[in-house]
Amino acid sequence: MPTVVVVGTQWGDEGKGKVVDALAPSVAAVVRFQGGNNAGHTLVVGGRKTVLHLLPSGALHDHCLCIIGPGVVVDPAVLLAEVDQLSALGVDIERRLRIASSAHVILPWHPHVDRQREVAAGAHAIGTTHRGLSPAYEDKVARRGLRIGDLISPSRLAAKLTMAPIDGYDRAEVLERLAELGARLRPWVVDVPELLAELRRKGEGILFEGAQGTFLDVDHGTWPYVTSSNTVAGAACAGAGVGPTAIDQVIGIAKAYVTRVGGGPFPTECAPDVAEALRAAGGEFGATTGRPRRIGWFDVPLLRRSALLNGLSAIALSKLDVLSTRSEIPVAMSYDGGWPEDLAFARPVYRTFGGWTRDLSACRTRADLPHAARAYVDALQEAIGVPIAFVGVGPDRDHTIDLR
Repeated sequence: MPTVVVVGTQWGDEGKGKVVDALAPSVAAVVRFQGGNNAGHTLVVGGRKTVLHLLPSGALHDHCLCIIGPGVVVDPAVLLAEVDQLSALGVDIERRLRIASSAHVILPWHPHVDRQREVAAGAHAIGTTHRGLSPAYEDKVARRGLRIGDLISPSRLAAKLTMAPIDGYDRAEVLERLAELGARLRPWVVDVPELLAELRRKGEGILFEGAQGTFLDVDHGTWPYVTSSNTVAGAACAGAGVGPTAIDQVIGIAKAYVTRVGGGPFPTECAPDVAEALRAAGGEFGATTGRPRRIGWFDVPLLRRSALLNGLSAIALSKLDVLSTRSEIPVAMSYDGGWPEDLAFARPVYRTFGGWTRDLSACRTRADLPHAARAYVDALQEAIGVPIAFVGVGPDRDHTIDLR
């Protein structure tokens, strides 16, 4: 079975969770390799919606190991609440969960620091989710953080906590609380690189998923309006603990339009009235924060750049159904002057496609799609230069056309 990275190609919220959930029956494990609970992966099965923040998107498949890699920053309380929520729904997640001992911990003061910085920044705020990821990654890089392995060793936890920047918190209370969380996490803590190596020796398939999209990458995104980790496909190797030769395919997820949350440049952003209509049709509100997402037209140069950065093998195009009832659909086919150093200075050159009025949710083959919808998908594929392998025509797991 192949080893596949599933990566968002825009600014996140492209529908990675749905694609991973659809592919999970063919693999033995799904691995989260970066980010934390600042993202939400929404799964819809039989009309029931499940939102995951830390657990990998294979959680609803009872054969599938759910692995949290070393590159993730983990809020233990949030993770345990998510485990308890799924367990209450009858999902046997505790038997299948594995957590890297070297994954760093979001500590109680990290969300507070995150929130205070955003407030102090005022109009220049990045638009973080206030979940504490940036301070946690800062402590990781500064070599003063705590890791999951520290939480499950009381003596090591006590020693490490003496070096932590804990001003304003009672050290004894923090120690007691983290020790309690560590005791619950202990059964799931493993050497993730060795576990993945063993799965590969057995010929098992593995899916790697990130939490955010390509252009929130700290090195390749619209800096400084980015997340605090690497989100591109190459980060799966460092964030999970496998070598580059272990990756067989990279599937990029792209919406049939574009969204982003928070501040930062957005070359194809729609007029407010159009954005409001698409937002309502697509349910474009953050799964983690509930914030309304900004809406824009499909951006071909953005996807071509994403294909370059990620080495895409194929694309899954999500939410084509949301564009139904649009009489005209603009697409940015290029930027006047080429790719700019700063996307704030990008000048899109548009081509307008004809729309369609049919409900697409019953479509299961390419032939089922209206002619205009087929023409739209074909034009995007040709312009990007990467095959479109899947098309999403609704929120449910079954609302997918396989074009392979």
